[in-house]
Amino acid sequence: MFVVQAIIILAAIAMAILVGRRIVSAERIDYRALIEAVAIVAVAIGITSSFGEIPAGSRGVVLRFGATTGEVKQPGFYVITPFIESVQPINCQVVAFSADASAASLDLQTVQTKVTLNYSVDPDKVVDLYNRLNMEYEDRIVAPSIQEATKATTARFKASDLITERQIAQDALEKNLDTRLQSFDMHVAAISITDFQFSTDFANAIEAKVVAYQNFLQAQNKLKQIQVEAQQNIAQAQGEATATRLRREQITPLTVEYDAVHVWDGKLPGVVGGAIPFFNLGNLDSQTTPNK
Repeated sequence: MFVVQAIIILAAIAMAILVGRRIVSAERIDYRALIEAVAIVAVAIGITSSFGEIPAGSRGVVLRFGATTGEVKQPGFYVITPFIESVQPINCQVVAFSADASAASLDLQTVQTKVTLNYSVDPDKVVDLYNRLNMEYEDRIVAPSIQEATKATTARFKASDLITERQIAQDALEKNLDTRLQSFDMHVAAISITDFQFSTDFANAIEAKVVAYQNFLQAQNKLKQIQVEAQQNIAQAQGEATATRLRREQITPLTVEYDAVHVWDGKLPGVVGGAIPFFNLGNLDSQTTPNK
């Protein structure tokens, strides 16, 4: 569209130059030629200002001498009355706006927050928006709303909860902002809290708390390990005691003599003092030989 308007302007200038040569070559001013040149330029400007296009995702508010007419141009080509009417495009697509906000938490800790808001203008309310805010709605409404909503939401949470309950805090902030912007014909599409920053002392306190909790968990695990090892030792001792008791119950004089016979090689010692050891084989024989 801009190319077409540029061509029309250039053609008008070229025609005005040709007409202007008649003014220069004449011995006196040729007012008719001067009027023709001015008329050509005026017509070219009128033609180029009488049409244009609205980009996709936008709406065009028609103005007559700077005041809204209530008419809204849809995306695409449009025609208006030159020199009298003009069109102000307003973007109705989802746009991102980022802002830094400072707030105090429930436990009076200073929190620096970076908020990114994705919002859009209601395409059916662009005339009302323009009448109330012109094209300054970001500076006059969006930016202050982010500051106020962040302060109100942050004050509901302790500083540590902003970390552990980040999604809950983000949802609360989004709801607060959506309520504020809807009253100005704007809608929240999404919101992101891209950063939380605390004071140095509070950050150090959080780190110390995390370290202490990790040490507590480590001590608990070590205690459980000691308890398991103790139970294992008790079970092992109980097993050994049971085995010893069973072995004692099985030992009799007969089993002792029987074991001695099995380990004896049948030879008497070469040098002895006192009585020669003798095994009571009779007892074994009477116990091991069946009655006839």
